[in-house]
Amino acid sequence: MVRTPTELETAAARRPSADVGDPSSRNIAWVIVWVGLGLALGLWIAATQGRSAATEYFAAYLLEESLSVDNIFVFVVIFSELHIPAEYQRRVLLFGVVGALVFRAVAIGGGIALIARFQWITFPFAALILFAAWRLLFGAERERKVVKEACNVCSTWIARVVRVSPVMHGHDFWRRESGRLVATPLFVALVVIETTDIVFALDSIPAVLAVTRNPLIVYSSNVMAMLGLRSLYFVLSDAVSQLRYMRAGLAALLVFTAAKMLASEWVHVSAGVSVAIIGAVLLATIAASLWQQRTPGPAR
Repeated sequence: MVRTPTELETAAARRPSADVGDPSSRNIAWVIVWVGLGLALGLWIAATQGRSAATEYFAAYLLEESLSVDNIFVFVVIFSELHIPAEYQRRVLLFGVVGALVFRAVAIGGGIALIARFQWITFPFAALILFAAWRLLFGAERERKVVKEACNVCSTWIARVVRVSPVMHGHDFWRRESGRLVATPLFVALVVIETTDIVFALDSIPAVLAVTRNPLIVYSSNVMAMLGLRSLYFVLSDAVSQLRYMRAGLAALLVFTAAKMLASEWVHVSAGVSVAIIGAVLLATIAASLWQQRTPGPAR
């Protein structure tokens, strides 16, 4: 069952920014730069650690880059609800990516250590991956609701921890009001982005661990995907509303990685096969979405 587009995908139409979503040559160039660096790192791994390690890296990188598209859906809602102008969105995403890289380093280290010590931990990890697939298929409305509630400056849980002002103050995360420091909507956007990334990390890190247990490969693939996410957002933020079947495709990839993790003791799926399956699912998803856009609806 594939859901129809909801406000989560169409929120971009209400976005107060004219720059976001405009696939300008500058934004596209940065995407090409980050993808090029990601591929170059894979070639370096091939030269220093061998072909097998490089194949694992490319599988992990392709999977992480694919799952990062789900972040874009949420970023669109966050910036739309908080009315963050495009010129300030880049700053929020920069700090968000830095924070995400720190958290993921800790989470990856902990995940690899748990798997090395407790082999049975792969079953809870596989369950997390399958839950993430269910969330992608059937939890979009709830996800949108939770994100919108978190973005309500006056009643968000963030306002219970720190004093929050609904007034923007340039690109600052804090402003002084009546002699006291208060958080601005930019800070709220940053906190919501960081907390939602924790949820995404619980999906993506176990999925990558199903591909490889090499700490360097797992973290480097996460790093390259996250570094390219900011530029990718400014190119795809409008296009995600047209990728109707993208979430279904991502869910299929998560089901595949969960099955691979559960069956690893009996069935070995090479990294090369993983790359082929991930690439095939993504191409099929994009092609189906584009075909659906071109197919005229039934006559009324």
